[in-house]
Amino acid sequence: MKRATQAWSLVLLAGLLASCGKEAGTAAVAEESPAGTSGDAKSFKKLGDEPLKLTFYSTSGTFPDVEFNTLIAAPIRGKYPNVTIERITPAAQTTNEEVLSTYTPDIIYSSSSSHQRIVRTGAYEDLRPYIKRFGFDESRLKPILYDYIKEMTKGKGDAILAIPFNANQHVLYYNKDIFDKFGVAYPTDKQQTWDEVLDMARKLTRTEGGKRYVGLSVDNLTGLAKGLGLTYVDRTTGKAALDTPEWRRIFDLNKNIFEIPGYIGPDKKWNYTREDFYKEQTVGIRVTWLANHIGPMEELRRQGVEFNWDIAPAPNFADRLGQTREAQIHSLSVNSKSKHKEEAFQVIAEILSDDGQRILARNGRVPAIINPELRQQFGLDIPVLKGKKVQNVFVGEPLQEHFVHPFELEIAARLTDAAADLAVGGLDVNSAIRKATEAINKDVETLKTTIGNP
Repeated sequence: MKRATQAWSLVLLAGLLASCGKEAGTAAVAEESPAGTSGDAKSFKKLGDEPLKLTFYSTSGTFPDVEFNTLIAAPIRGKYPNVTIERITPAAQTTNEEVLSTYTPDIIYSSSSSHQRIVRTGAYEDLRPYIKRFGFDESRLKPILYDYIKEMTKGKGDAILAIPFNANQHVLYYNKDIFDKFGVAYPTDKQQTWDEVLDMARKLTRTEGGKRYVGLSVDNLTGLAKGLGLTYVDRTTGKAALDTPEWRRIFDLNKNIFEIPGYIGPDKKWNYTREDFYKEQTVGIRVTWLANHIGPMEELRRQGVEFNWDIAPAPNFADRLGQTREAQIHSLSVNSKSKHKEEAFQVIAEILSDDGQRILARNGRVPAIINPELRQQFGLDIPVLKGKKVQNVFVGEPLQEHFVHPFELEIAARLTDAAADLAVGGLDVNSAIRKATEAINKDVETLKTTIGNP
């Protein structure tokens, strides 16, 4: 095992060095091939002897070039020297629909932030025939990930439109320098309650030397709701699902965060993002997706931008300790218009092999397959995680991601509006829920007209 791991590391190093001199989106070329085979599928072709270029497009989710090269392009070139995976990088502000009508990427990378929209384009190929043809072992996939994939088309032919690539779990990131500056004890390695985290946030929210520090960033209502697995639109009625005790609990928590003295800035700023955490370095705690920070912070590290931070388990309500937030699915799909569907599926299957998922785990992503030994290898090959408490990623059981209603992506802005109403709009919780509910219900009726019934 050690010898095989060293061989894979050489592949990645070669690929990353090659990528440094290339433009963003260009596939890296590995100079050495890894030893061994995946052993997880049967009847695989050699993928031919002639040069083969497959194109790759990311529709959503944080997936910087350093991760694309490390996790996909370099390992595949190492296993199949004639195969190049080239990334499609469209101009900024180009929509997925525009890209997919202009290009035909062979492999599509997606998350719940885009799945339903891509379903509507018809770009996803049904993978069931390829799963059967190549003997892909579905039992190796984590149920909370694969069950979500199956839910995407339940009752509509039950096609398999994607294969889980990784579980994007939630963690608590914290800036140790800010904690040290204000003499506050670090978060513990056991899961803490929201009350405990809010207590820390109050102590960290202050202005010193003319610089404002904010104790906590949580992705607001949409992020907090993932701790209880809440949907925005009821699957049966098609109506807004916000007027429930669970959603009220989330609104109350977000309101409590906004009411921390000094949290709202003089310029009415209330929404603090990852840039505030790792670029401005003015946020003490950020509870968010694992993938939201690791890849981007590794890119910053390579640019010489570093600071003293670490990882703790994602918090939850006192009666929900032991559970964290939903595990978002990052997935890989074959384009229904691809001229290389079989080859694209074989590449996906290789990425889902034990070797492929080991590379993923060692570079800071939680694998999609059931393989306990990979947990112990998590983060070992990515420098930005050196010395970090990476095993805190696995404290608490993640929830299966809630069913994303076909219109959820279009109405999600109403949750941002509701958070703004709580923060600076002067609305109480009841009024904010009522206003958001009315807006969502109107949006759903409009979408039925413009898009059609889901």
